[in-house]
Amino acid sequence: MAGSEALKKLWRSALVIKNRILYNDPMAEIAGVVKRIAGPIVRASGLGSAGLFDVVDVGEKRIIGEIVRLEDDEAVIQVYEDDTGMQIGADALSTGRPLSARLGPGLIGTIYDGIQRPLELLYRQSGVFMDPGVRGERLDPEKLWDFVPDPALTEQIAGGEKVEARAGMILGSVKETESIICKIMIPPDSRGGFLTMLAPASKCTINSVVANTDTGEEIYLSHWWPVRLPRPVGERLAPDEPLVTGERVIDIFFPLSKGGTAAIPGGFGTGKTMTQHAVAKWCDADVIIYIGCGERGNEMTDVLTEFPHLTDPRTGRSLMERTILIANTSNMPVAAREVSIYTGVTLAEFYRDMGYHVAIMADSTSRWAEALRELSGRMEEMPAEEGFPAYLPTRLAEFYERAGRIKTLSGTTGSVSIIGAVSPPGGDFSEPVTQHTKRFIRCFWALDRDLANARHYPAISWIDSYSEYADEVKPWWEQLSPTWVSVRQEALDLLKKEERLAEIVRLIGPNALPDEQRLILITSDIVKNGFLQQNSFDEVDMYCKPAKQIRLLELIMEFHRRAAQCIKLGAPLLKITELPIRERLSRLKSEVENDSLTKLDEAEREMRISLEELERSYRTREML
Repeated sequence: MAGSEALKKLWRSALVIKNRILYNDPMAEIAGVVKRIAGPIVRASGLGSAGLFDVVDVGEKRIIGEIVRLEDDEAVIQVYEDDTGMQIGADALSTGRPLSARLGPGLIGTIYDGIQRPLELLYRQSGVFMDPGVRGERLDPEKLWDFVPDPALTEQIAGGEKVEARAGMILGSVKETESIICKIMIPPDSRGGFLTMLAPASKCTINSVVANTDTGEEIYLSHWWPVRLPRPVGERLAPDEPLVTGERVIDIFFPLSKGGTAAIPGGFGTGKTMTQHAVAKWCDADVIIYIGCGERGNEMTDVLTEFPHLTDPRTGRSLMERTILIANTSNMPVAAREVSIYTGVTLAEFYRDMGYHVAIMADSTSRWAEALRELSGRMEEMPAEEGFPAYLPTRLAEFYERAGRIKTLSGTTGSVSIIGAVSPPGGDFSEPVTQHTKRFIRCFWALDRDLANARHYPAISWIDSYSEYADEVKPWWEQLSPTWVSVRQEALDLLKKEERLAEIVRLIGPNALPDEQRLILITSDIVKNGFLQQNSFDEVDMYCKPAKQIRLLELIMEFHRRAAQCIKLGAPLLKITELPIRERLSRLKSEVENDSLTKLDEAEREMRISLEELERSYRTREML
């Protein structure tokens, strides 16, 4: 009951926010005067009655800002735009509402900045460089959408039944793209009551009323939600289904669950962005949200130009039909960079509440943390380690805790998975952002510079990486192959042994090792080249289905076990390395297509015949 009361309070507070937004309450606007300017931090007097995190329009150009601290009659405002030229004495008008995202059909395929301004629209208005204070409708107010009401609800209301207007209830749907159906829901902050009207199938805009309740509430095709406030859920579920990415090193060795959290740390040039691009394209999430948070302009340009031309492997259509891009490059205002991840995760929760599985790519949280550090310094706060604010861990936790696999308010299942890139200076994983991130994520894909320099892609270190989701996804994988747990652990143990032997090899060379240990080195090379390494330009190898993944690893580990048995019987390692199957095992990943696994059975027969023949010959010698 306590949880239910807390949820009701949350809804009531959100309802006040919603009414202020929808009805543009003039009483909510509070006037103040700018007293001090320090970069993106502005102090204004006369705003003591405003609320924390309220949106403020500052100066003649009405630059968007947000109240981050209240001190008696003064407010500390962080502005999301360039405030060059602003003067002391300028107006600061509080709108009486927090920064909110508009949620409805039309989000998919759009490119936004950190505060949900449509960049393509702003480009047409002000050119390459956005003018301060420029505005743009978050969703096209004139576009007509084909609203299809829920037939069961329509029949009940027409029959005179009392239908309770429950938060999260699905009223109908709109075909947003060929890949995504946008479900029109009663907002979580609804006043409740009973439905009195449900709009028939018709052409609607985002401002159209699609339902009414007996409390006098009108439900629109779109609604607003504060970006810093998590959307309520029905129930949190165990993350027991993997997010299949098609990357063997991820899916087999370090799996991520739907609703899970992962970090990709690595120095410059190790492949963080490319790995996220591959996961975005191939993972089995329904909706992709890519947040370019403080990245270099050329990298973000590559994303903006490449994504519209990528083909969705599941539908054969454009990947943008299920993707939202949020772009905040390193030369854009730092305050917008700080809020961009909250905007992204709010959009993700909106589609999660429809029952979709959403994957967020945040690139990179280090640049986001640097924005926090700069804003904290401007506000003269006491710095913690390496100058970052003391609340850095709290902010990271707030972001990653909004991931999860949940039962929605309407009773369906959805999830938000968060994959955050971390860019530690000099590749130092002991720096604060990486260390604090590790506290709140359960999957760590550490990128290795030596692997990246050796053109090993993806350059995920099998020594430094880990995943705590292996136990949760174990039942799913065992349905596919009962040997998944044992083969995975056997391969990881083999790679760890090879790492220890590598030190000895560097000192005395491989020929000084006994054949048993040299076999470990040979098999490890097959695992690295024939399993862990993938060619993103090879049409066969760029994506690997789970069934092919586990069969490849089973073949390699069976080769190792049978070869070790032959060595025990006295067969020299040279006889094993001369077998054609040894080289073929490294090529199977590119020779066998995902739907032609019978070729793997042929390779298995070839391997068994050759090794069994070798084993019989030396077993006979032993008997003689």
